[in-house]
Amino acid sequence: MSPLQEQIAAAHRLYCQLTGQNLRLGFDRERQWYEWFGAGFTLQDLRRLVAYLQREIREGRRNVGALKLSNLLQPDRFEEDLNIARVRLQPPSPPVPKPPPQLPENQRELRRIKCLERLRKIKEQLC
Repeated sequence: MSPLQEQIAAAHRLYCQLTGQNLRLGFDRERQWYEWFGAGFTLQDLRRLVAYLQREIREGRRNVGALKLSNLLQPDRFEEDLNIARVRLQPPSPPVPKPPPQLPENQRELRRIKCLERLRKIKEQLC
């Protein structure tokens, strides 16, 4: 068995395990898996999409047919659903705050001295 055939068999077993199905791996499905892998998808992609579809089915937003192997092994459909799963699962990252501009050393020292003077004045006013 070639490494690609082993990869196909492993992907098929994973799909059956994740969905609770027991489907035979015939030549027609091997060819579909071959095209699926050829499109650049991974087992992690398969896990992510199946988990997403199962969650959507539980919430009533998708029907059970979305998990059909014949639907998942169509690269265009898989890619579209995977992109939707990624968008919905990952909130936008918060904007990275810009660091304050750095003043030259002499200006920082002047500001530090002014701050100390203000603090002394405040202390004097409080006493």
